[in-house]
Amino acid sequence: MTLDHSKKLRVFITGGAGFIGSCLARHLIQSSNHEIVVFDSLTYAGTLTSLAPIANDPRYRFIRGDIRDAAMVESSLLDFDPDIIVHLAAESHVDRSIDGPQDFIETNLVGTYVMLQAALKHWNHLSSERKKRFRFHHVSTDEVFGSLHDEGFFEEATAYDPRSPYSASKAGSDHLVRAWFHTYGLPVTITNCSNNYGPYHFPEKLIPLNILRAIAGKEMPVYGRGENIRDWLYVEDHARAIQLVFERAEPGTTYTVGGRAERRNIDVVETLCAILDRLTPRADGGSYRQQIAFVTDRPGHDFRYAIDCSKLESELGWRQSESFESGLEKTVRWYLDNEVWWRPLLDRNAVTDRRGLNTK
Repeated sequence: MTLDHSKKLRVFITGGAGFIGSCLARHLIQSSNHEIVVFDSLTYAGTLTSLAPIANDPRYRFIRGDIRDAAMVESSLLDFDPDIIVHLAAESHVDRSIDGPQDFIETNLVGTYVMLQAALKHWNHLSSERKKRFRFHHVSTDEVFGSLHDEGFFEEATAYDPRSPYSASKAGSDHLVRAWFHTYGLPVTITNCSNNYGPYHFPEKLIPLNILRAIAGKEMPVYGRGENIRDWLYVEDHARAIQLVFERAEPGTTYTVGGRAERRNIDVVETLCAILDRLTPRADGGSYRQQIAFVTDRPGHDFRYAIDCSKLESELGWRQSESFESGLEKTVRWYLDNEVWWRPLLDRNAVTDRRGLNTK
C-alpha cells in the first residue's frame, strides 16, 4: 500500500536524539505534515540540542525512554498510537564495540526484539485499514555485509558477513526484523546505509573528530595508512530516503542507501584540510595537512564499502541532493558556526580519546 505524501502520519522515532534520528525528526517537521514522537534514552551520543530547531513545534514531542524497557515502550506506543515506527536506536561506534561489546548486544539485539514485540502488539490492535498503512522501518548499516575488495558493490541481495561486534549486532537485528515479517506478518521495511556525515554528527566519528581536532591545533588521526575506502552519504539525503521507504515501499522490502561517493579515508581528511585552509586559515600560514597523523589501525578494519543504490533510485525515485564535496563543505561550515552545539560534548565520555585497540 503506497501512502499519500500529503496525508498526516504519526511517526514514532527511536534514537531520535542521535545523529541520523535527529536529522530525520527535523526533516519531517520541516518538510511534511507528519506528527512525530522522538523516543530516546539520551546516552552519551544523544543530545536534545540536536532537536532544538523543532523543540517548540506542536507536531513534535520527546519521550525519554530505553528501547530495552518493554513496559515503557508499550505504554509510549499506546499513548501515541503511531502509523509508522522508525527504529534508529542503536549503539553504533565500531571502536566502542571492540572495547565493550555487551552494550551493543543488549541495545541492538535485545532492544530490537523488545521493539518488534511491542510493534506487533500495537499492529494487531489496529483497524484493517490502519494495518495496511502501518510500517516498522528498521535502519541498518552496510557494515553487516563485511568487506569488499577493489571492485563490486553491496546491494540488497549481498550475503551477510559482519566482522565487528557492532556489525554482528546490527546483522542480528536485521534478521530479527525479517523474522517478524515472515513469521508474524508484521509489515517491515529495512534500509542499509553507507557512512553518513553532516551537521550534528557526534564528534567521535572521522569527519567531525578531525574538524574539531584540526581547529584546536591537535593531531588529526588516520588509521593505518588511510587506504580504507568508504562510501559517504550526506545525512539529509539519508533522511529523505528513509521517508520515501516508509511512505512508499512494500512490506518486506530492503533498500541499500549510498552516496555514490567512495573515498579513501586519507582523501577525506585531506579534502577536509583543504576546506579548512580556505575557510579558517592557520595563524602560522601552514596547512592543516601538517596535523595529519597516521595511527595504529583498528583490529579487523574492513577494507572497502561501496553501495549500489539503483533499486532505491529506480523504484522510489530517490536522488541525492549533495555531492561529497558540496556536502563536506556544508558540514565544515556548520561546525565552524556551531561551537555552541559541539563544545559541551567534547568532554562527554572523553569522546576524542582513541578507542578500539583491543588491548585488554
